[in-house]
Amino acid sequence: MAKVKTTFYCQSCGAQYAKWQGQCNSCKAWNTIAEEVIQTPEKSDWKTPSATQNKRTSRPLLINEIDASQEARLDTFDQELNRVLGGGIVPGSLTLLGGEPGIGKSTLLLQVALKLPYKTLYVSGEESQKQIKMRAERINPNNSNCYILTETKTQNIFKQIEDLQPDIVIVDSIQTLHSDYIESSSGSISQIKECTTELIKFAKETSTPVVLIGHITKDGHIAGPKILEHMVDTVLQFEGDRNHVFRILRANKNRFGSTNELGIYEMQGSGLREVSNPSEILISKKDEELSGNAIAATLEGMRPLMIEVQALVSTAVYGTPQRSATGFNAKRLNMLLAVLEKRAGFRLGAKDVFLNITGGISVDDPAIDLAVVASILSSNEDEALQKDYCFAAEVGLSGEIRPVQRVEQRILEAEKLGFSTIFVSKYNKITLKPKAIKIQLISKIEDLVGHIV
Repeated sequence: MAKVKTTFYCQSCGAQYAKWQGQCNSCKAWNTIAEEVIQTPEKSDWKTPSATQNKRTSRPLLINEIDASQEARLDTFDQELNRVLGGGIVPGSLTLLGGEPGIGKSTLLLQVALKLPYKTLYVSGEESQKQIKMRAERINPNNSNCYILTETKTQNIFKQIEDLQPDIVIVDSIQTLHSDYIESSSGSISQIKECTTELIKFAKETSTPVVLIGHITKDGHIAGPKILEHMVDTVLQFEGDRNHVFRILRANKNRFGSTNELGIYEMQGSGLREVSNPSEILISKKDEELSGNAIAATLEGMRPLMIEVQALVSTAVYGTPQRSATGFNAKRLNMLLAVLEKRAGFRLGAKDVFLNITGGISVDDPAIDLAVVASILSSNEDEALQKDYCFAAEVGLSGEIRPVQRVEQRILEAEKLGFSTIFVSKYNKITLKPKAIKIQLISKIEDLVGHIV
């Protein structure tokens, strides 16, 4: 018998070593290096009729000869998913969806599979056909285009694909698949790389899009080697707290569109509902005006959002003031507090400051600086801001109010949602003349203090 070849992989980052060692030199993790068997039998390349027909012989072309016309995308009939993907699924692409256990990854893709008018193959290595059928009954019981296959061996999956000839393939999940060409267990580094390579080859040769579900580690990273994320075309992250009903879909990598887009869903008993107006969930409904609340006009990709910023300022009980921020950069909060103390004269050095972005989302748009400052001042003075005020500007270290990009889009969104006044930088070039909202131009942080305190 031929000698079995083995190598050592780090189970955390995928680095390869010739022999075992305690610590990985690449990611510095301890006790993550394990021995795995590398390819032993001779590969017999699979062929499907469509693969043979669509396979192209590559040859060099002048850049001027290349057809630049955009390939038609497959509509997922899910507006939030279409937005995050950049308009739909690109034929021949490989998409990876990751997220916490129980967050709704399988529900989202099963829901999409049941909506599609194309022939869809849903491959599950985690659930039986009866379990999937029970979930499908809640989502969309009437569908004649979705086929369910419970299988983990890639060679058997490709046999079924050859017989069925689906338009799209969904795999739940990549960590459960295994190939006969690798003699290691499912979920190992070598198995994930081999199975993904086979799926990429299938997708590119047949122009059939493949969507994979990926498990994540306790740190929130997709399990397996980092090369997995490099191999695929699109990496989507499904976020949210299982104790809340709202879920956020982001693109961490997208070869065919923007990575700044955001999709929001609401988890219901019948599946995930698309939230077309996110401001309805990001602004709390309350009967009375409360201090420490301010509304910011932000952007996620091309989508304007109105979010609520909440601040609580109180006297430090234990002598050392606390600075805590949820959904906002804590270092930027400290910077804004220093600006308030230096430029506006507010003594916040001996006070606790807590900041929260409602709705469970994280925002890194500098345009919410002014809303953060307004909420802190409101809580410090214990005076509520007007409910129909909103803010869109960046605050500089010298206390100046700096302009932000696409301010007119933010103003139109605020006007549409019924706000009466929006505070922006006087240095923004605004040609828009809205009828229902007043544009308040300010240049220094002291100007803001005069309007709200």
